[in-house]
Amino acid sequence: MSVWIAIGVTAFGCYLVKLLGLLIPAGTLERPLVKRLSALLPVALLTALTAQETFGGGQHLVLDARGVGLAAAALALVLRAPFLVVVAAAVAVTAGVRALG
Repeated sequence: MSVWIAIGVTAFGCYLVKLLGLLIPAGTLERPLVKRLSALLPVALLTALTAQETFGGGQHLVLDARGVGLAAAALALVLRAPFLVVVAAAVAVTAGVRALG
């Protein structure tokens, strides 16, 4: 039953956030700071999530094949490779390191 309560509270929270977004005056959304934050905040949150999932291991830092795969993906991005090539490079390097280890 507690799972359904959590789902209900989450759904209500999502609805409330959506409603608050509609109630904000348009002039507020046109400010340069708000525009810059709305463009950069999702990138920062996704980066933090990626780092947490790659290097987090409970209470300690984990350096394994995932980190090497992430580095390969970063290198492919620096070289301006297409998205599928970036993903393929990360997968191939991660699999190669795991096969060696």
